[in-house]
Amino acid sequence: MLNNFKFVLGATVAATALAACSPSVAAPAAPPAPQVSVATPLSQQVTDWDEFTGRFQAAQRVEVRARAGGFIQAAHFTEGQRVQKGQLLFTLDQRPAQAALASAQADVALARRAFERAEILMKDGAISRQDYDQRLANLEIAEAAVSSRKLDLEFTRVTAPASGFVSDRRVDAGNVISGGTSQADLLTEIVNADPIHFEFEASEAQLLRYQRQALKTGGKVEIRLQDENAYAWTGTVDFSDAQVDASSGSIRMRAKISNPDGFLKPGMFGRARVESSATYGAMLIPETAVVAAGAEKTALVVAANGTVEAKTLEVGPVLNGMRVVRSGLGADDRVIINGVQRAMPGAVVDARSTTLTSTAELETGTRKQ
Repeated sequence: MLNNFKFVLGATVAATALAACSPSVAAPAAPPAPQVSVATPLSQQVTDWDEFTGRFQAAQRVEVRARAGGFIQAAHFTEGQRVQKGQLLFTLDQRPAQAALASAQADVALARRAFERAEILMKDGAISRQDYDQRLANLEIAEAAVSSRKLDLEFTRVTAPASGFVSDRRVDAGNVISGGTSQADLLTEIVNADPIHFEFEASEAQLLRYQRQALKTGGKVEIRLQDENAYAWTGTVDFSDAQVDASSGSIRMRAKISNPDGFLKPGMFGRARVESSATYGAMLIPETAVVAAGAEKTALVVAANGTVEAKTLEVGPVLNGMRVVRSGLGADDRVIINGVQRAMPGAVVDARSTTLTSTAELETGTRKQ
């Protein structure tokens, strides 16, 4: 038993001596602070806009029909061209109308001679008052028939009832039409698209913003087409419906846009933005620098000692990738714009400064609902 104790004690002493002679083991090195890019916010004058999708509509659309029937002799326009009000579009065979007019004029001549004889006989008392009145009525009826036949002759010339762009011919020369409102008697259409209308649906909240700002801003509208990146077309809101739809909470609105060359066509889709605020001063940071936590928006800023802090923001619209910050940031705050995912509030980071640049596109922006 004593020998075993001596053996264990000797082994322990030997191990202790061996450990004392061995070099010390170094503690693991701390990882380097994560590297992030920081920049101070841009200060700029901005304007808020509400964005909508809508469709262009003609300011005026007129169906061209003949008011009298007959044989179509000729069409006098090029399909798709601009025409002026009163311009000749179609001619019908005038001969039946001319013959009817000549017959009516002959009836007038006969009725006039009969009335003139009645006047002489009336002075001599050789005719009754009833006969005299009847011949006068016959003359007036004949003259009315002449006026009607002249209209029939005039209606053989189908002219443009309005100015605008004329559509294609629905009936070619050589056909016979009855004249009237049937679809078979539709000759063509005229669309007046200068100015052209842009119709869209707005929410009640958007309507309220517009109504509060319209007197200050004039209801300015900017529109871009589906193949355009910039808002190249401008106009003004000239109409809002009389009531808000109670079921959807929306209201129909309309803007008027100048379209002198007819480039904008009725039926085209477009993306519009309506000015909803006066110009105001704001700070802007990249949208990627904004951290969303539910409805709350925050930005991570780096203090002078490298410590990360989260600041709650009151944000506005996005302007070409830059988010408007109405409050929550100072002009000298160093906002993390690259490496947000590597930073945590309270942690220390290696902040590398950079500079945000402004572009002309940042002068205006679109409200994201």
